[in-house]
Amino acid sequence: MKSFLDYKESDLNLFTDFYELAMCASYYDNNKNEPATFDLFIRNMPKNRSYFLFAGLEQVLLFLKNIKFTDKQLIYLKKHNFHTDFLNYLKNFEFTGDVWAVPEGSIVFQNEPLIRITAPIIEAQLIETFLLNTINLQTMVATKASRVVNEAKGKPVIEFGLRREHGLDAGMKVARCSYIGGCKGTSNVLAGKCYDIPVFGTMAHSFIMSYRDELDAFRAFTKTFPNKTTLLIDTYDNIAGVNNAVVIGKELENSGYNLGGVRIDSGNLTEISQQIRKILDDNGLNYVKIFASGDLDEYRINNLLNNSAKIDVFGVGTKLGTSSDRPYLDVIYKLCEIRDEKGAFSAIMKLSEGKSTLPGRKQIYRYKNKKGYFDHDLIGLHNECLSGDPLLGKVTDEGKLIYNLPSLKSIRNRAKEN
Repeated sequence: MKSFLDYKESDLNLFTDFYELAMCASYYDNNKNEPATFDLFIRNMPKNRSYFLFAGLEQVLLFLKNIKFTDKQLIYLKKHNFHTDFLNYLKNFEFTGDVWAVPEGSIVFQNEPLIRITAPIIEAQLIETFLLNTINLQTMVATKASRVVNEAKGKPVIEFGLRREHGLDAGMKVARCSYIGGCKGTSNVLAGKCYDIPVFGTMAHSFIMSYRDELDAFRAFTKTFPNKTTLLIDTYDNIAGVNNAVVIGKELENSGYNLGGVRIDSGNLTEISQQIRKILDDNGLNYVKIFASGDLDEYRINNLLNNSAKIDVFGVGTKLGTSSDRPYLDVIYKLCEIRDEKGAFSAIMKLSEGKSTLPGRKQIYRYKNKKGYFDHDLIGLHNECLSGDPLLGKVTDEGKLIYNLPSLKSIRNRAKEN
C-alpha cells in the first residue's frame, strides 16, 4: 500500500539539486577530487533584522553521518545518463571530511562562516543543497521566534502555526526552532513527542458552534478538562463570552477546581483585554489568565504591550511559522580554498558584482566589553593569533562525529544566554 509520505529518511541522499550530481559526475570523470573547503554563511543582513540565531546543525551532522546511496537510488540515477563508474563511486559513498561549526543556539551575523566543510570536492559539493535548505529554514525561524519572545517581555509565547506552515517537515522544524528561540511550547503534538517540547492547546470556534449555547459548550469542555482549562470566548461576543466564563469559573471553584484562562482571537485586543480583565477581577477571578492569538507577531505584540493590553500569554502562529516579514535568508555555500597540484591549499574567492566572497579558511573571533557583554565579531583566517574567543569548533573529523550533540533544552539555554 502506498504511503501518503512521498519519501523515506534514506531517500534524503537524493535531496539535492540535479546540478550538484552533474558537477560531481564531471569531477569524477576528470579525476578531480582534491580536498577543498567550503563556507556556509548568510550573505546579507535584512533591513528588519539585526542578528541571526543559528539553528539546524544537529540535522546537518546526522545527515552527514548517515548518507549512503541505495541500489534503488542508483538505478534511478542511471536513467539520467550518469556513467556506471560514477554510480559505482556513489555506491560506496560516505562523507570523510572535517566539519567546523558554530554551536547551535549562537547569535551570529552576516558573512560569518557558520559551518566550514573541508573534504574531497565531490563530497563537499554533493552535500550543498541539504545544508542550505536545513540552515535557511531553521535559522530563519529561530531568529523570528527570538524576536517575538523578546517583544513579549517575559510573557509566555506559544507557537501555534502548524496548520499554515509550509509542509510536514517545515511544521516539525518550526516547532523545534521556535522552542530554541524561546517559545514556551507548541501546538504540534508530534513535535512535542519527537523533541520533548511542552504541548499546549485550547479549543476552536467549531467546538463552541457545535452546541446550541456557548455556556453549554463551556460546561461540556470543562467536564472533560475541569482544571486549569482555557475557554475561547470570542465566538459570538467577547463580553458575553467572558460573562459565561465567569459562571464556569465559579462552578469550577465550587467543585474544587480553577479556570485557567480565557482566550481572545479577534477584534481590538488591547481594549477587549482591558474590559475582560476588569470583569474577571470584579468577580474574584484575578488568577484567570488572558490568552491572546490572531495574526500576532513581534510588531503587534510590541504595540499591544505599549498600549497597556492586559494579556498574559501570546499564541503566535502564521507570522512566526512562515517568518512572514522575511520568509527567506541569503544562506550561501561557497568554495574558499582548494589544494593545488603541489599539495598546498590555495585561497579562492568569487568576484561577482554584489556577490564577492572572502578567500581562505576562516574563523570567527568574538570580543566582549569590560562587563562581559558582546561587543563585536572579527572574521580572520583560521590560523591567525587573535585575542577574541573563537566560535567555530571542530565537530566532525574525517567523517567521524566527535561532538556530543547537545539536548534541545541545552541549545535553547544557549540561545537564552546569548
